[in-house]
Amino acid sequence: MRRIALFVVVAALALPFHVSAQHNKPTSLPQEFLGTWKLVSYVREEIPSGAKSDVMGPHPQGYINYSRDGRMIVMIVGSNRQKPAAAVATPAEATALLKSMLAYAGTFTVDTNASTVTHHVEISWDESRTGTDQVRRFKLEGNALKLTTDPSTDPASGEKTIRELTWERAN
Repeated sequence: MRRIALFVVVAALALPFHVSAQHNKPTSLPQEFLGTWKLVSYVREEIPSGAKSDVMGPHPQGYINYSRDGRMIVMIVGSNRQKPAAAVATPAEATALLKSMLAYAGTFTVDTNASTVTHHVEISWDESRTGTDQVRRFKLEGNALKLTTDPSTDPASGEKTIRELTWERAN
């Protein structure tokens, strides 16, 4: 009787994960993908020149989390952000803070055959991203995760670029 009850509980917990993570696309969710990752670098490559530069300064900070239930959240802030002078930011301070960050959340799917992860954006700091699918090529190497965009419009510069983000597993 205990085995049957345990099986029912495990099956009930697994079913919502399977449905939400699939998002009607052929996916497989590698266990090593799940968890919280800390940003190490965020670099853009301009097309067609190939020039590389830091997207949000030399020392951006950020986290991305992929959870077992098929949800994801990311937040990145740039280097050298200035704390407002008072308890409430002035309009100029608030604008500078907003321009030096990005954040969004939603669901995700992983296609291990194509080595892609797709972020299905439900909410975003930038409403032009809300409701979109953001496809990233991924490479897992030990405790490192690299996410790379295809050539696309850079949200910071408006130019055609490839962006590569390197993450390390957070402890």
